[in-house]
Amino acid sequence: MPSSHPDPILQRDPLDGFHEECGVFGVFGSDEASVLTALGLHALQHRGQEAAGIVTFDGHSFHAHRALGHVGENFGADSPQMQQLRGHVAIGHNRYSTSGNVDPLMEIQPFSSELAFGGFALAHNGNLTNAGRLRASLIETGSLFQSSSDTEVIVHLVARSHQDSVTDRLVDALKQIEGAYSLVCVADDMLIGVRDPHGVRPLVLGQRENTWLLASESCALDIVGATPVRELDPGEMVVIDQHGVHSTKPFQPVSSRFCVFEYVYFSRPDSVVEGRGVYHARKAIGAELARESHIEADMIIPVPDSGVPAALGYAEASATPFDLGIIRNHYVGRTFIQPTQKGRTDSVKLKHNANPAAVRGKRIVLVDDSIVRGTTSRKIVTMMRNAGAAEVHMRIASPPTTHPCFYGVDTPSQDQLIAAQMSVEQISKEIGVDSLAFITVDGMYRAIADINRDPDKPQFCDACFTGDYPIQLASGLSAKRVSHGSGSR
Repeated sequence: MPSSHPDPILQRDPLDGFHEECGVFGVFGSDEASVLTALGLHALQHRGQEAAGIVTFDGHSFHAHRALGHVGENFGADSPQMQQLRGHVAIGHNRYSTSGNVDPLMEIQPFSSELAFGGFALAHNGNLTNAGRLRASLIETGSLFQSSSDTEVIVHLVARSHQDSVTDRLVDALKQIEGAYSLVCVADDMLIGVRDPHGVRPLVLGQRENTWLLASESCALDIVGATPVRELDPGEMVVIDQHGVHSTKPFQPVSSRFCVFEYVYFSRPDSVVEGRGVYHARKAIGAELARESHIEADMIIPVPDSGVPAALGYAEASATPFDLGIIRNHYVGRTFIQPTQKGRTDSVKLKHNANPAAVRGKRIVLVDDSIVRGTTSRKIVTMMRNAGAAEVHMRIASPPTTHPCFYGVDTPSQDQLIAAQMSVEQISKEIGVDSLAFITVDGMYRAIADINRDPDKPQFCDACFTGDYPIQLASGLSAKRVSHGSGSR
């Protein structure tokens, strides 16, 4: 018998889920470059909540401010820090990370250095799979590293290049690395943006009158009143200076493998990525999920907030009422900047509360974006039963997550991924639901791209579901190891 009193608060496990590592933003040609960058980073806060940094260039000097915490806590419009960030060029970075062996302030991007040709600043979204080997080689030949981040490897490679121009040095450096990256850089009074040849991570070009912008997502352009122009192609470099935007494709072309999890979870629902609206893609996933695995129920309930669009699509496709059976407290405290992992876990403030009046006596279908470790799902199911639900079914708007990511996402190792250790039936028993189903990989492809997945020519990077890693993993990396990327430690 369920308890007559619902759990007052559900604390979502911060370790039970994927965490995007960062968001990047860049501006060229505005006296308010730092303000626009702060606003852009605010819109990209979901991509990294632990730290933020901005570097500006005024034609002569670089100015920087980096701090732990949210953007709004450190980059207020009238703050002394913002007053010091002078210049018409700026780049910014939001960071997600878990721990580190050095001063955490040294890990915050953008990284900036004075090199032989002048100042250079860089912000990176992604992960370099051969960073360890490159780092060891650079240290052996005299390089001094200030951080544990992969991104600093790129800075050292640029510094050591014998090419003449800044852009040629950057290309020379990037041709030595393997992995996924979207970069924004400032050097020689230029703003530079680059996507890796597979286009795993997003980067979009925007315009606001005579100002040009680069951002991880289109929602960051919306907040500053800019118009999205286009997304950079995989393997494309754009150089923005006083003469406009110049595009080159300096890398050997390979197949595009954009990260499919951008549609499932990472990107904000109001963004458009790879030409597809994220909100509509998630609704379509929910509808396809209903077609594949619907069960008779009284109510469809999203696990907020990421499960909402998929639950709406599921409810519409199954002609089942949609309701909010779980209420999220949006006024949450910071859950990071703790000295140990235990400290972070004990202070989690991402709280959800049952809505017993909506679920009592009902057969409900919970729709969530993913199951990683299963601990959060188990808590949610228990909370629904304690609130009086007669039946609790769960439907997941992504396939079973069976492999970790090595391309810029902080994921558990394979032995901590519940779908890598258990069958769907076993997971169902483990989390305590009456039934459980995931969308199939084919169903996900049909929903997002209106195609069936070709195992020989997949359109997306779906390695976390299939184990098909599009970019070579360096020696020593395996599915059993957690990824260590630009800040993911």
